[in-house]
Amino acid sequence: MLDLDSQDLESEAEIQISTEVSNENHINVTLPDLPDINEYVHYLEEIWDSKWLTNDGQFVQLLEKKLKEFMGLKKFLLVSNGTLALQIALKVLNIKGSVITTPFTFAATTNSLLWEGLNPIFADIHPETFNIDPRDVERKITPDTSAIMAVHTYGNPCDVEVIEEIAEDKDLMVIYDGAHAFNVQYKNRSIFSYGDISTLSFHATKAFHTIEGGALVTHDLEVEEKIKLIRNHGIDTSLEEVILPGTNAKMNEFQAIMGLCNLKNIEKNIQIRKLIYECYVENLQDLDVKFQKIQASQYNYAYMPVCFEDEKTRNQVQLTLSQRGYYPRKYFYPLTADFEYFKNKSNDLNRKYDLKTATDVSNSILCLPLYPTLSLVDTYKIINIIREVVS
Repeated sequence: MLDLDSQDLESEAEIQISTEVSNENHINVTLPDLPDINEYVHYLEEIWDSKWLTNDGQFVQLLEKKLKEFMGLKKFLLVSNGTLALQIALKVLNIKGSVITTPFTFAATTNSLLWEGLNPIFADIHPETFNIDPRDVERKITPDTSAIMAVHTYGNPCDVEVIEEIAEDKDLMVIYDGAHAFNVQYKNRSIFSYGDISTLSFHATKAFHTIEGGALVTHDLEVEEKIKLIRNHGIDTSLEEVILPGTNAKMNEFQAIMGLCNLKNIEKNIQIRKLIYECYVENLQDLDVKFQKIQASQYNYAYMPVCFEDEKTRNQVQLTLSQRGYYPRKYFYPLTADFEYFKNKSNDLNRKYDLKTATDVSNSILCLPLYPTLSLVDTYKIINIIREVVS
């Protein structure tokens, strides 16, 4: 087990977790990364001078360019949030009928399908990676299936090679919900280089954020051009004409400058996240708990999911932590397949499907606090409380 002053918690770049006791009244599961306020104000002054607030502003263009370069991507398009990114992906690819997806995800994944008039068909998840199980995907394919929408859960890469083999064999489109997967790589290749379209979220709780925000990644020039149109009401600015029914998904300049500020600190912050993540694993691994099997060659440590022995233990850990000022989250619980409004809308179409693994994981999962300003003192307090309950 690690000591409080362990030198293992210091990186080669001399990045160290704070040992200061938190001044916060309580510790949430996430806390937004915020840059030096003076740096943000400097950008604000430029916005005030230019009066260019939105509509493909100079800082949106700059952020798009810098993120594209940072992640080694060729076609990368910013939008105002990650949910709209999913909806645009479905619209651009003209997805119809049924889409096979995971029930172990945030509501936006399933909701985007319902908003586009599609029928979500749920496949079970893998018990170690917590990602959609390609074997169950294959079992769920019917003549009505048009696409697979897989999620890189907690930023952990899906079995992309198998999923894409299945999609090619069955002539299906593939959309990856990469809301958590900022700068993640699989086999030293960007996870966003897979699929027909991948989406990202830059919500304030993510490892990299623009307050609200998102992006789409594609490899097809025609798809890229259509996304540009759809995100701006379908307006072709070169012709000054509306040429298709689009929506308003433009990122504004205030979001973009937050992203520019945060991008400067992202590598340091991910390193701190890694140290905290490893501290949890090192000090909890002898208990009856399960950690997600990470398949990334480069990971961002956005979340700290832990599965406990059963639902009762999970609930007791959450209760005890919250009583002492620490607020983990049952993320994701319940499964989206179990949302009451969804069950009503689908007339329980998916109830016949076996989602045993997803149900087991959802009933036992707890995401522990993890963010760059979480102190080592608080990290060890959380660890010790868990050990009190589980040991």
